[in-house]
Amino acid sequence: MISFRLYTLVVGAIGIVFAAYVLLRRKPRSADEVEHERRTWLNTVGRITDGTVIDVQEITMATNRPATMLIYQYDVAGVSYEASQDVTYLRQWINLHSCRLGLPTSVKYDARNPGNSMVIAEGWMGLRQ
Repeated sequence: MISFRLYTLVVGAIGIVFAAYVLLRRKPRSADEVEHERRTWLNTVGRITDGTVIDVQEITMATNRPATMLIYQYDVAGVSYEASQDVTYLRQWINLHSCRLGLPTSVKYDARNPGNSMVIAEGWMGLRQ
């Protein structure tokens, strides 16, 4: 009789722990949310340098949705970087038709990782039009 009560108590405790795990676990963030957080963080702590727009390309992602990529280059401490930024959801702030080869721009970058950079965010735009 004691063992039956013990098993019931153990199964009940496992059920409560499992229910708490299901209710309290973090939901995975989407790639768009991660990119938005990266842009926000760079906007607050990033340093600014001069850069140049190389190209604007329309590509198809693995999810079969079109993406607009803004390709740019910049120099930090004598090292040249070439990067791209997905500006698909930022189109309302820029005119992509005026982004031409050689357009001067300001680039915000992470001082600890200069390869982490951006040209445009929700609260900042480096394109000089």
